[in-house]
Amino acid sequence: MVPGVYGPSGSSHSFAIAGSNVASVLVIDSDETSVETLVPALREAGHSVRVARTGAGGLVGARSQPPDVVLLDAVLPDISGTEVCRSLKSDDVTRSACIVFVSAKNSDVDRVLGLELGADDYIAKPFSAREIVLRVQALLRRTSGAPASRSTQGQLWIDRGAHRAFVRGRDIRLTALEMRLLCALYDGGSRVQSRASLLNEVWRDERGIATRTVDTHVKRLRKKLGEAAIYIRSVRGVGYAFDAFPHGSAL
Repeated sequence: MVPGVYGPSGSSHSFAIAGSNVASVLVIDSDETSVETLVPALREAGHSVRVARTGAGGLVGARSQPPDVVLLDAVLPDISGTEVCRSLKSDDVTRSACIVFVSAKNSDVDRVLGLELGADDYIAKPFSAREIVLRVQALLRRTSGAPASRSTQGQLWIDRGAHRAFVRGRDIRLTALEMRLLCALYDGGSRVQSRASLLNEVWRDERGIATRTVDTHVKRLRKKLGEAAIYIRSVRGVGYAFDAFPHGSAL
């Protein structure tokens, strides 16, 4: 867990696909009353919620485990919410997150600045918890028409549109074939995929490829994934599966 960023009780794992009705939400707010209002309401709606009390903690948390939605106060104890928004929108890892300002600083100038920096919405404090949940749901519906291009599991983040993958915010620089292999394993989930089926899906129309080629590329992929390699499970004599909750994982 990133210092200063508090996740859901009982597990540090989260799974979300951008555009779905369930989102991973990062609340960046030092106001205890706001946090105590937001978190239960969002979790009751089915969302995974983490909290950062400072702007710096929020940036670290967002980069290490990119959220679908950021609820951001404009007034923070260390750096301004506008600077946090600017940083999130200028970073390849976090720029696709929906950002909603939730702040008592809500003059017309503040609202315009927030929206100009790339925020999707601006809600004034005091607020209704129900309104926040409905605004988040509206954002998710708005983006659900586009194909899901971002997938997260624990500290692994896959940006299909950009053909990039990240572990704890670090770009692991996969080849095009390695990216296809990772996506094929991820999409298969816990279902065991044979080497032959992976050959057919990843290598496509290439001929004369031996099944042991799959083992070689899985080995290379695991090496690049580092600590996230624990998600790729070998099934002796059959093939591979993507284990969302591997035994003993600390991710």
